[in-house]
Amino acid sequence: MSFSSDVKEELAKQISKSRHCQLAELAGIIELSGRINEKTNGLELDTENLLLLNKYATLMKRAFGTDTTKALDEQDTSKILAALKITALPVNRQTADGLLLMQTCCKRAFIRGAFMAAGSISDPNKAYHFEIVCHTKEQAKQLQELLCGFDTDAKIVERKGHYVVYIKEGAHIVDSLNIMEAYVSLMKLENVRILKEMRNSVNRKVNCETANISKTVNAAVKQIEDIRLIQKMRGLDDLPAQLREMALLRLEYPDAPLKELGGYLDPPMGKSGVNHRLRKLSAIAEELR
Repeated sequence: MSFSSDVKEELAKQISKSRHCQLAELAGIIELSGRINEKTNGLELDTENLLLLNKYATLMKRAFGTDTTKALDEQDTSKILAALKITALPVNRQTADGLLLMQTCCKRAFIRGAFMAAGSISDPNKAYHFEIVCHTKEQAKQLQELLCGFDTDAKIVERKGHYVVYIKEGAHIVDSLNIMEAYVSLMKLENVRILKEMRNSVNRKVNCETANISKTVNAAVKQIEDIRLIQKMRGLDDLPAQLREMALLRLEYPDAPLKELGGYLDPPMGKSGVNHRLRKLSAIAEELR
């Protein structure tokens, strides 16, 4: 199963005890996946997703005592839509009435329902992407406001005639799972994020070390070339004693870093002093070129 399926399977088991939260979650499901059957005028879901159908059936049973295995008639549908404050058709192009979303728990439930109906999350091992596909711009704006109210960075993009509310930042996707109360999936995502950050940190350090080694080697090669040029064109015996000593040490220890070279001097010298002498040798070589 995909990570998105795992999340929905967890959410399918998350049933609110309060009726007001059950209504809010049903509103989220119906507004993105509901429809009215043209023959019976009864409410139904436009989906073959068993997890969503089962969650819908459980909520309808808890909130209204309705058995969704039987087709709803027009009277039952009117009663349900009135409770959900859906007063116009089609039902899947409405936005939730503000009275259903007054409490924080109801906002969480509504977002959970909307995600169950039209949401997905990418495999965090590959990319960070959370989205809910809405039918109208108004639905998308309402969802965006609700998600942003929980301090997530939700944005909207139009795609193939639909409006998609999406989140790209890993930490904010973790927050969205927390909002929907998918705590097991949240921990799985956090584990992936930690491993990714550790790998990235190690890679950065390795790249930094590699760059430093490469820089040191290139500098040593240039220093030896300069010393060989001086040796050929002028002779090392003609150099001041301190520079001659440094030149001979560099030729003897071509791979040694500056700090190590300084330790071979008598008395020992720090890295900056060694670098200063090598720079003087480089300047002499430049004059001879």
